[in-house]
Amino acid sequence: MGATERPTFATDASRRLYEYVERNGTVERHKLLDVVSLSSEEFQSHLERLKADGYLTEEDGTLRIELEFGAVTAYDIDDLRFVVRPGRQSDFDGLIETIRDVTSAETYVVAETIAEELLYEHAVTRHNTVKSRMFFVATVDGDVVGWTHLDLPQTERLQGTAQQTVGVREAYQGNGVGNKLLQRGVEWAEANGYRKVYNSVPITNDRALEFLTVHGWDTEAIRKNHYAIDGEYVDEVVMAREL
Repeated sequence: MGATERPTFATDASRRLYEYVERNGTVERHKLLDVVSLSSEEFQSHLERLKADGYLTEEDGTLRIELEFGAVTAYDIDDLRFVVRPGRQSDFDGLIETIRDVTSAETYVVAETIAEELLYEHAVTRHNTVKSRMFFVATVDGDVVGWTHLDLPQTERLQGTAQQTVGVREAYQGNGVGNKLLQRGVEWAEANGYRKVYNSVPITNDRALEFLTVHGWDTEAIRKNHYAIDGEYVDEVVMAREL
């Protein structure tokens, strides 16, 4: 199942199984059986259908939603070797730490909000009939050092636009990691039929605004006094890129 496809289900039981896994990020098979009112035979039948349809995947008895995000790519730039790949539930702690590292150094309110959503929902990937989100991560020796996030609304009139965030730990900035993450998110959005990506940044975050501008993003709007930061009202700059 691709992330742009709305999940549809043949039965209510299949929907309940999928939604439970989607809400929880990963679920052990035996625990999933405990929370649904199905016989073992019915449970097995619905689960196998969800897996065959590409909605769920299972590894060592652990279930998660299955989305086609793309390949794993390795880069060697300026003596730094890093990998960009789709985010996984196992990246949860590393994502939180990385987002907090970035937002402690520079004000990035949308990224802060994403971190809070992750903590509240405890699921890296979301995909339901209302909204979806996905991550690509950059890793060095298996550790998450950067991310790009796409918020993908499922409401029909908003499906052509996606909100993108990107960030790299300060210790790894200046090595092209952010460039590759931003590019990966933009390319994925374009390949999946999106017409525009946008990013919302406080006007005080000069580094982020310059980064986006250099990569071909334009200022689409300025929302006056949108944030209250350190006791002062700060404008928000909405940067966008047409695809």
